[in-house]
Formats: sequence, structure tokens, C-alpha cells
Amino acid sequence: MFAKFGGVATAPVAEHAQEAPEAKRDEPMARARGRQHTMNIALIGPSGAGKGTHITRLVDQFALAHVATGDLFRVNLERHTALGLLARKYMAQGELVPDEVVDAMIEEWLHAVPAGRGTLFDGFPRTRPQARFLDDLLGSGGRLLEAAIYLKVDDETMVRRLAGRLVCRQCHAPFHELFRPPVRAGQCDHCGGELQRWEDDQPELVRKRLRVFHRAAGLMIDYYQQTGRLLIIDGDRPVEAVARALSEALTAVTRQALPAATPQEADQLRARGPVVPELRPEQAVHPSLDLVLLGGPGTGKGTHAERLGRQMNLPHIATGDLFRENLQQQTDLGKLAKRYMDRGELVPDDVTESMVQERLERPDVHDGFILDGFPRTLPQGAALTEMLTHLRRRLAGVVSIRLSDAEILERLSGRLICRACQAPYHVKFNPPKTAGHCDVCGGEVYRREDDNPETVRARLKTFHRQTEPLSDYYRQAGLLHEVSGSGSVAEVATRIDAIVRELARLRAAVPKGGSP
Repeated sequence: MFAKFGGVATAPVAEHAQEAPEAKRDEPMARARGRQHTMNIALIGPSGAGKGTHITRLVDQFALAHVATGDLFRVNLERHTALGLLARKYMAQGELVPDEVVDAMIEEWLHAVPAGRGTLFDGFPRTRPQARFLDDLLGSGGRLLEAAIYLKVDDETMVRRLAGRLVCRQCHAPFHELFRPPVRAGQCDHCGGELQRWEDDQPELVRKRLRVFHRAAGLMIDYYQQTGRLLIIDGDRPVEAVARALSEALTAVTRQALPAATPQEADQLRARGPVVPELRPEQAVHPSLDLVLLGGPGTGKGTHAERLGRQMNLPHIATGDLFRENLQQQTDLGKLAKRYMDRGELVPDDVTESMVQERLERPDVHDGFILDGFPRTLPQGAALTEMLTHLRRRLAGVVSIRLSDAEILERLSGRLICRACQAPYHVKFNPPKTAGHCDVCGGEVYRREDDNPETVRARLKTFHRQTEPLSDYYRQAGLLHEVSGSGSVAEVATRIDAIVRELARLRAAVPKGGSP
């Protein structure tokens, strides 16, 4: 069916990367020993940097296979591939499409590229975990990503550029008033459909999107700079000048003479990312019981978050529920998310972050909250710190439920669900009384496609790549409390409750206006 799946710091997010530069510099080379001699390039940068303007020319000049994750996602949806059907199922349920589904699309596409042909990745990777995934994927096929070329453009220039973007209402083909105008004004060159402006290219939304991009890109820039594969090109020049610079860069790669960015150049680029603001001790801090639950798939995180919410009389904020709520209630953020989904695109992180921020500003979280499903990554952790700092709050603690991969695999691969009423079962721990039939409504009980063992292993790889650095971030801040997820629900609940009671006691002891 599938391609084989392979608070509180005040410093910039990039400073929390833990790998030693000396070790990381050699890892991609070691993974690709005996590799084929093909050129594999990633062209990265935020929306509006001009990547799409130069792609066709580079692909033709260097005979590269080109993939853009947005197009790849849309094609899988339109062709109803196995991965496209899975992605559409998540979307139909009002859920965000998991990263491992997109990773699998990249993997499937790469397997179809002829062995001797080079590749150009357009807009991928966007995060450090994706960069590591891509290195592992290429290395497994004897390839190596020779360079990550970053198109650097001033943020306000990108705001102005994006104001000129157009998209076909019917086939979603992209155009631009200046850089890629249609042959006939207002009409798509491909299907004749009506062209419209991208509603999400309003300046305030673009600036938010850029902020989120820079926050995540800092860690990725650090990764490629440490491995000597980062090249920075000034994209804030005439199109032909940028085109020449890109052509010269790829020619240098073919000669194994990449003019890699210096540490100083990389530092300047990383500095564009947001710095988590410092909350000074003399500033008032609202002494609420703000908690985050972390845990891999199958650890029971959602179960315990919901239970804790009832027990502590605190809102349980699950990002999946929050996403569905915004879609169903057709809020401004829900409409924005739906526009992406209707175009066959992934909903970007800035929309999810905005949903979380709006939720944390509601009156019912005055005494605290149980946050489940966010943050998942280190940049999202920094985003949450910013949100809480703005609200003059700090996390009381982060509870991480630990379970071995083998136990998670057993739990998830045995999960069953009723097709009619969604009641959950498990072949070992909670089987239905009559095999194949729901105890509640008699409906068909089945195993979800994303709970087969191969998919679970892929989800675990994604979880470890993304979330382990987040645990380190909270550990360094003195907020992380780890508990074993082994045993019954009641046993795990006892461990979690002991931690939460102590956190509540400490938080209650904080005087109003004091520092926790």
C-alpha cells in the first residue's frame, strides 16, 4: 500500500541544537559511501524568495528530477494514490496530515527517479528533522545531498512579492503578476480557469508565516552549515543576476567546489529568526497550572490528558480537536486552513500556532490548561514560550510519558475501532465481545490503515526525530518530568498524578506577581 517508510529559554532557538559539529560533519558522508555520482540539491527559503521562478531553468540546464512537496502532495490527492487516500482521510476527519505521510510521498517519489539522475528538492526540507530524514533517505540509496542552497531575501521584500501571487480557482496552478504572468490576464494558461489572488498573502499573515519559517529554519541552517553543505545566495537582486548565481553554484557542485557559507554568514541568517523574549523576575507572572503532556503514539497521552483535565478542572486542549473545532465553526483560522485543504495543500504551521494562541487567550484557561499534541517540535516549543511570555505566564511543568518502541508497536498494531461509532478496542487489552463487531452499536470493528506495523515504525521514527530535541529543551529548562508508560492505565495515572500534585503545590505557593 505504501512506499516503505523509512518557560523558557531566552536564547535563540538555534542554540538548543545538541549534536557535536565534528560528528555531524562526517555523518552524511559516511551514510553515502560508495554512492552514485549524481548531483542532489535542495533549494530552500521561505515563500516569496523566488524558488519557483528559477526551478524550471535549473532543472533543464542540469537535467535534474524536480520535486516540490506542495505539488507532490496535490498530485497524490488528485490521483487517489494509497498515500493520497490516507492523507485525504485525515483531512476528511478534520485532522492535520502527519509529517510521516509527506515523508513517505518523498520516499516513493525518490525511488522512481532513475539511478543516474540527479535531484532538485524545492522547498524541502524546511526543518532540521526533515533534513536528517532526507540525508537518511538519500544515503540508503547510495546518494548524498551535496548542497542546500538558501535564497536570502529581505522579509519586507517577500511581503511585497507575495502580494502579486495568483492562483487558478479551478486547477490551482500558480502565477505571479510580475515573475510568471499568465498569457491572458486573469485566465489560467493550463485550463482557462479564473485566476484569483491568494487570500492568505495578506501582509500580516505573510509576516506571521515568515516568523514561523525563520524559527524552524535556524536549526536547519545550523545543520547544513556544520556539515559544510550550506550555500547562501542573495535573492534580493534582478532575476537574471540570481539565475546566474544559481547556475554558477550548481556548476561548482558538479566540480565538487561548493563555496560553502562561512559560520559568520550562517550566523547572520540564523539571526533573522525570533529570539524568545526574557520574562524578568520582577514582572508579574500569573500562577496558573499550565501543563504540557508529551509522548509518542500509543503512550496514552491523550487518555491521560483528558483524565487530568477532568480531575484538575482544567481545559484539555488537544490540537486535533482544536483544528476540527475551527473547521466546523468556520472561524477565520478555520476558513484559512480550509483554503489550503481545498487547494490540496498542507496546512502550514503558522495556522496551527495561531489556533493554539487564540485558544490560550480564552477566559477558561485562567487557572491553567493541559496541552496535548502541541508542541511537537523544538521550534513549536519556542513558539509556545513566546505565547506564554506574551500572556505573562510560564509552564508549570512538562510530563513526558516514556514507552519502548516495542511496546508502542504492540499497542498500536493491535488497535481496533468501530467504523460506525468510533468506539476503541484492542485485540489484546480490550477485545470486542464478538469478534469484528462493536459492543456498543454492533458496527464493524476494523484496524485503521495507519496502525499497521510498518506505518507505526515510520511514525516512531518521525516522533524521535522531532520530539526528542524538544525533551532536551524542556529538560535544560528544569521543566521535564518523565514517567514510565508501562503497565495499566491506573498504574500510569498514579505516577502522573503524583507529579502533577507536586507541580500544583509549587504553583499554588507562588505569590501573585512573584516568579515561579
